[in-house]
Amino acid sequence: MAILLLSVLVVSNLLAVTAQERFPQTPLVLKRFSYPTGLPYQADSENLLRGTQFGYNRCNSSTEIQESLCQTSFLNYLDDFCLWAPPKPDSLIADTEGEEVAWCSQPGRGTRRIPPDALKGVQFMRTPDYVQVVGFIDQTAINIAAGDSGGELDPHGADLRGNPLGGLMYSNAWSKSADTYEQVIEWHNFMGGNAFCLKVCDPSRPNAASYCQHRYDRIGCAYNAPNNAKEGVFESCEGENQDFPGVYTQDGRVLTYTQPPEALGPITSVPYQPRVPASSNCKQFSSSALYTNTPGRITPVSLAATSVASTASPASTSKSGGSQSQIDGESNDATYVVSSAITSVFGVLFSALFLA
Repeated sequence: MAILLLSVLVVSNLLAVTAQERFPQTPLVLKRFSYPTGLPYQADSENLLRGTQFGYNRCNSSTEIQESLCQTSFLNYLDDFCLWAPPKPDSLIADTEGEEVAWCSQPGRGTRRIPPDALKGVQFMRTPDYVQVVGFIDQTAINIAAGDSGGELDPHGADLRGNPLGGLMYSNAWSKSADTYEQVIEWHNFMGGNAFCLKVCDPSRPNAASYCQHRYDRIGCAYNAPNNAKEGVFESCEGENQDFPGVYTQDGRVLTYTQPPEALGPITSVPYQPRVPASSNCKQFSSSALYTNTPGRITPVSLAATSVASTASPASTSKSGGSQSQIDGESNDATYVVSSAITSVFGVLFSALFLA
């Protein structure tokens, strides 16, 4: 009996040590830092199973070089956003998800700069609960290897430290002043397939975690951020909320899709086609007017409640609940949905090209 009790204690201690080595004392989504004065050097200061944070969060003019390791990101408007991408050329998202650094469309962020001619089309969308940018990009210009289908970045990760580790997101989308930035707690960013989508959810709204869901990391932008972005078009729109990722209506029933575990192999089909939310008040710009060395040339759309066109099918009124569990297994494994559709927008083809 004594030997058995000793064995149980040893196993319990080993499990406790393993958990301690993997999970931080405070998950990244529970950490709050005011911008810019409250930024720490590193939001993740622990040395756990995945090692230490790759870069830093306190960024300024001295870090604004193309070798910057700044991991503080922004989504403000069509002309002012950042994407997560690797620090070294010819990298795969799946291999570098914990190390991504911020690449921004404008100077003044203390980050690397997205080469203006790398952006091939961008749509900004403001809805009642979130803002997002979706677009086309020469991904080799931001160190993603040619042909990489990509992956998903979010503030959770399987160990609650985020991908990238310690990566912080800010926005002035809900601020009274363009110079006031609010920390965004829930966001997701899919990168790869020469395309991207980044959505940040209003932290004051009750369904931020549901709209910026991080469980569907293997089915890409078409299912997580349905949109009508087009290559060669740069536009700002107002729109209605999408359905929660994974939630759809079929034969009058509101259903929730469950992403299969990666152990079952590649995802070859999804039982629904996501509804693209209605949009209105779209304004188009030339890329040369947007991405220059002089920030702030474009006036954002009104922060007031949006008016939405009624031409699209109505959204499901059923909701899938509030915040998800903090601990979710995330694969980010670059398996693919197979599709032969040819389209200029991010429909099913985009899912085939761009999955986590």
